[in-house]
Amino acid sequence: MQSLELKVQDLPYEINEELKLLRTNLQFCGTDKRVLLFTSAFSGEGKSTIAQDLCRSFTELGKTVLLIDADMRNSRIMRTVEGSRPDRGLSHYLSNQCEVEDIIYNTNIKNLSVIVSGKVPPNPAELLSRKRMRDLVEIGKKYCDYVIIDCPPIGMVVDAAVVSPYCDGSIIVVEYGEVKYRLAQDIASKMQNTGCPILGVVINKSETAGGAYGRYGKYGKYGKYGKYGGKYGYGTAPEAGK
Repeated sequence: MQSLELKVQDLPYEINEELKLLRTNLQFCGTDKRVLLFTSAFSGEGKSTIAQDLCRSFTELGKTVLLIDADMRNSRIMRTVEGSRPDRGLSHYLSNQCEVEDIIYNTNIKNLSVIVSGKVPPNPAELLSRKRMRDLVEIGKKYCDYVIIDCPPIGMVVDAAVVSPYCDGSIIVVEYGEVKYRLAQDIASKMQNTGCPILGVVINKSETAGGAYGRYGKYGKYGKYGKYGGKYGYGTAPEAGK
């Protein structure tokens, strides 16, 4: 199996404790909740960072984890890869350009394997709806304790809704003070309508509860989502920080 190195940062004590709390809460959701989808309302809310850090937290318990970067439109996880980047990823597999064994990478984090997003395709939602995506998730479940799928913001594009039927539960990341209550309800309704249970909502970048995730700062914006958002009727995203 191929290997790649991910950037690993030491987390402050408060953040590490919040991760452990999130991990514990997910475990109490039941042993059948093994395929977890992460999404958010808009860009820059920190879902990819939390998903990746949660993977690390699970591996600390000796759990084997497969992280699938399904954000083929604008991957954040690819930016954490050190050195040369993989030449094949999820988009290549879903478009029949390679097989599963060509896209699964061991990492420098023990027990964590990663499938990167691959080259940006012109039809992400269509690719994710193919049987090959369902097959990929089933393979992950067969060999790993957890499969964590990082999806684009459901408030902007439809991708997370397309992937949700393959998942046991979803986690919505919301930036504190940036997403209005009514909008948060709308986002939750979109996920509930997919039939995938919402296991919880992570309030990110809040200075409460010991500053949990409040020190990650801004993550920028998904520059291309406005285009796709209009296509799927999910609107466009405000610029980060506004």
